[in-house]
Amino acid sequence: MRTANPALSDKVFQGYTTATEKMTLSGTVNKSLILIFIVFMAGAFTWDLVFPEGQNALPLIPIWLYATIFGALIVAVILVLKKELAPYLAPAYAILEGCALGIISAFFEITYPGIVVDAITGTVGVFVALLLVYKSGFIKVTENFKLGVVAATGGIFLIYLVDIVMGFFGNSISFIHEGSLIGIGFSVIVIIIAALNLVLDFDFIERGVERGAPKFMEWYAAFGLLVTIVWLYIEMLRLLAKTRSR
Repeated sequence: MRTANPALSDKVFQGYTTATEKMTLSGTVNKSLILIFIVFMAGAFTWDLVFPEGQNALPLIPIWLYATIFGALIVAVILVLKKELAPYLAPAYAILEGCALGIISAFFEITYPGIVVDAITGTVGVFVALLLVYKSGFIKVTENFKLGVVAATGGIFLIYLVDIVMGFFGNSISFIHEGSLIGIGFSVIVIIIAALNLVLDFDFIERGVERGAPKFMEWYAAFGLLVTIVWLYIEMLRLLAKTRSR
């Protein structure tokens, strides 16, 4: 069982099939909702720091908050290596990721007022649509389907990595950032691939329940799903920003 999400790979459940307390679907859903709520509250906190007097005031970007981005990355790496700590590290990741998203969202909101609400609405809409599609069986999660999504996700990761490296030398891959038709088309493709990763995540969680994974894996699976949702939200922000810049 492959998934493009590095937190939700086939090897995750190996060695955890003899647990007394089993992972359940309802438990995973509850943990996912808890993490999403934490992200929202942490994001609202940093949003208020950026706009202390309301959105009509001069925006402030606290420098120390940038550390939350790297903190979230460090916690995520530790969590992938030490899955047993998921009940403790998953909420910590949600707090740090929420703070980071609050900053990122504020940057976009400063330039394009109202874009955050549109991005949240779009992300929720895509999530619900893909969940319904998955539950209806319209999309069959075959091995070829998984391989295709994994390959596409890896290709996007490499493009972004090259862009980051080029940024150190004052250059960039223009279509990643520009609002041209090519740039918009690229963002649409990335959003589609992120959405398809949701399908793989749903399948992964369902199979984990079937395999009798231990209870703490509910937190880990919820963390993995959150990673994809955050990616989808950020790409939604980028697409809306490109369309508004035209």
